[in-house]
Amino acid sequence: MLHPIDDFIILLYLVAVMALSFILERKASTDLESYFLGGRSLPWWMLGASGMAANTDLAGTMVISALIYALGAKGFFIEIRGGVVLIMAFLMIFMGKWNRRAQVMTMAEWMQLRFGDGRQGKTARIISAIATIFFSIGTMSYFSVAGGKFLGQFLGMDDRLASILLVLLTLIYTVVSGFYGGVITDLFQGVLIFIAIIYVCYIALTTVTLPETFSVAISGAEQAKTWSFQEWSSIIPPWTVDLPGDYAIFNLFGGVVAFYLLKTVIEGCSGSGGYMLQRYLAAKSDRDAGLLSLFWILLLSFRWPLMTAFALLGIHYSLTKGTITDPELILPTVLAEYIPIGMKGLLVASFLAAAMSTFNAIINAGAAYWVKDIYQAYLKPNASESQLVLQSRLASILIVVIGLIFSFNVTNINDIWGWLTTGLGVGLAVPLLLRWYWWRFNGYGFAAGTLAGMFSAIFAKAVVIPLFPNPVMQEYFLFLIPSICSLIGCIIGTLLTPPTEKPVLHHFYRITRPFGFWGEMRESLKPNIQAKIKAENQRDILATFLAVPWQMILFMMGIMFMMKRWDNLGILALFFMLLTIGLYFTWFRYLSKEVKITQDIEEY
Repeated sequence: MLHPIDDFIILLYLVAVMALSFILERKASTDLESYFLGGRSLPWWMLGASGMAANTDLAGTMVISALIYALGAKGFFIEIRGGVVLIMAFLMIFMGKWNRRAQVMTMAEWMQLRFGDGRQGKTARIISAIATIFFSIGTMSYFSVAGGKFLGQFLGMDDRLASILLVLLTLIYTVVSGFYGGVITDLFQGVLIFIAIIYVCYIALTTVTLPETFSVAISGAEQAKTWSFQEWSSIIPPWTVDLPGDYAIFNLFGGVVAFYLLKTVIEGCSGSGGYMLQRYLAAKSDRDAGLLSLFWILLLSFRWPLMTAFALLGIHYSLTKGTITDPELILPTVLAEYIPIGMKGLLVASFLAAAMSTFNAIINAGAAYWVKDIYQAYLKPNASESQLVLQSRLASILIVVIGLIFSFNVTNINDIWGWLTTGLGVGLAVPLLLRWYWWRFNGYGFAAGTLAGMFSAIFAKAVVIPLFPNPVMQEYFLFLIPSICSLIGCIIGTLLTPPTEKPVLHHFYRITRPFGFWGEMRESLKPNIQAKIKAENQRDILATFLAVPWQMILFMMGIMFMMKRWDNLGILALFFMLLTIGLYFTWFRYLSKEVKITQDIEEY
């Protein structure tokens, strides 16, 4: 339970957030573009800072802190599956600007740019909207469980009731102020998050000095796991580890990391960024898309020292006060035991800010698909701006209610995170991947692949996984079944139906200019334009190979700093400097050099 002073600080924070949302209500309600994209007038640094706040989610902080506590630096490599947000490297180099160039409001609306206004484009659009809303609801469930688990510890209430309270508060300011208000509120909340980072890291650095060997409790294991400090803090991932309990799934460590890296590459090259894409659709230019990504990644790197600090303090607690039996409760335990009155209220408010920023992003992005791609596109095309904003608010409420209902059956945060990122995420990513690189891929193929990925992910989770007690096999099946079924659906749906009309493909390529198999569309352009596009594509491919390790090393440096492994930090800093120089010459210096194509579509 919290001290009344801490309660007052938290209440003051919540009042400030609500007041700010109502102040911004008029700006958000101007029209649909203002409500969902801030009128495409927000500066890149504001969008990047907002993205950092949205990504610094409470659920992920709890899960990753638990992984670092149990596995040390190896926990970082496990989170290549999603927590490292490695998709940001792809968004920074090329995927962000590709999406921005479309000048659409949602990914589903983008489908008609790619597949046309006919039946196949409309089919792809509505299936994409339904799938994204479905994924948003699942993500809402995941984040609300973690929020309830955290808040319940401090308010002395049931986790579910705490979850409902947290989500409803976020719903109010999201419904009132939309994307514009969410971004402004994220800036305010980002300041609180950085206060938490600085303070908790200071406490960990001055309090914790780990012994040469120590033990940590792991969920589902009868005995604690003993580590040497050198092994626990090693930056070189081993091929195998010996973990008991719930983490035995990671024992074939090298294979697991390679598997997660493959999944991340598929998602990164597909542009399946979920609510993250909304900030790129709101960017003013290609240059802004790149700069907001860079700023976003740099800010997000500070999250890793914070989570390492929680892990270190969790181990210190286990060594000096008592065992933490559930690693996912490290965060509330540390706040309760190591943070003084007053500062505790401020830190709890900062983590509520992190949770609410994430909720806001999910709710707002999910509602956009209902309003723009279903309601306005098919149910009421002539709806007024006020009617559309009203539908946005009603859709936000519905997404939250359904997400909360589903969350009541979830007890393990890591379990649902694995299904969302590995099963459903990859199943939906396959058709999103093919749409960029294969001209023959059409709207029917996209719809068939998306539906196959959705239903096979649900089937794998509900039917196949319970048949296999081996957790390693469960993980692979959860990846392979949806991805293979989705790929088959894409190919069959595409080859059995007519291709997208050539004028549509030419128009799409002229606007977006992706690399891949675009033969005739590319060759129809003037030779000098082809040469410029080819040069840009080649730079982007090379820069991506640099950006992925650059981002990973940047994040790992924060972990080594907190672990006081100065030898490892020096090695990482050297590689980071070399990769930064490479990125400057292959990417950063070309940010303002966008290829311009002025020919009309009729020339093709």
